[in-house]
Amino acid sequence: VFLLGLRIVRGCLITVLAIGTLACQNVMAQRNPAEPSVQAVNIGNGITLHYVDAGKGTPVIFVHGSLSDGGYWADQVSEFAKHYRAIAYSRRYNYPNSNPARPGYSAVVDAEDLAKFIDALHLGRVVVIGHSYGALTALFLAAKHPELVQALVLAEPPAISLLAHLPGNEAKTGKAMFDDIQQRMVIPMRRAFGRGDREAGVSIFIDYVFNDPHAWDHMTKAERDETLRDAHEWDVMMTRGTLFPELAPEKIQKIKTPSLLLSGGKSYPFLGLIMTDLARLLPHRELIVLPNAGHQMWYQEPDTCRKDVEEFLTHISVQ
Repeated sequence: VFLLGLRIVRGCLITVLAIGTLACQNVMAQRNPAEPSVQAVNIGNGITLHYVDAGKGTPVIFVHGSLSDGGYWADQVSEFAKHYRAIAYSRRYNYPNSNPARPGYSAVVDAEDLAKFIDALHLGRVVVIGHSYGALTALFLAAKHPELVQALVLAEPPAISLLAHLPGNEAKTGKAMFDDIQQRMVIPMRRAFGRGDREAGVSIFIDYVFNDPHAWDHMTKAERDETLRDAHEWDVMMTRGTLFPELAPEKIQKIKTPSLLLSGGKSYPFLGLIMTDLARLLPHRELIVLPNAGHQMWYQEPDTCRKDVEEFLTHISVQ
């Protein structure tokens, strides 16, 4: 969704409703001997994260969204590895990780995991590129651990709490959107996952995002089955954690890290409001709107996204 990497189906090409065609990767799998192998690192407290690591130079870490995993970035890793040390990992409860379910899970926990991941690999200061829920993870990392981040690239993080604090003429609209997301998506999802009905929980999300009460039904059984396999993080988050943790505007204002904001001109309206607010709050930011892309801009316009990021990194003298 706005939070999500929406969908990477293992080993195939699909079209997911209005999102359009998503290039599918064999998640976190080695497709040929020339590609980096999947590695694993214990970051402490019984948590192991799987990742791929290619290239040399400044570390660039890719963070995927929900209903996804590190394989989301397979093509970008190979390209960025030509100039950087490119690393893509799977967040705590995403394939192929098998970590114990623990209470309190949210993007805040993912950010702490990422900080420990950076420390475990002795990476020093890194560039973080996040999409959707991965971008929200990156925001929390920069707010809590600014010493670890030398640049941020944020593609539409679902910082939903900001909608309740928009300034001026946007305040009423933002509050209405915030309430609608809670009442028609978050609360029903929590109830469904609470009774152990993963399919109902995911279908509520899909129907809400596409503003179509039959969106989930329009997907093929194979597409639904694949989507459900990547929903384990919500099993934990919706029963023991928080989907959209609070991120106070004043905390964002204190983030001094150079930041590139990527937004899709055809993405969900509430994400547009959030991106505008982030551009207002972040002191050192650049906003690029891709007019013909939606939330899945990294799949829809991969070369443009990569070019924009490389130019940004060059401009701020990241080598």
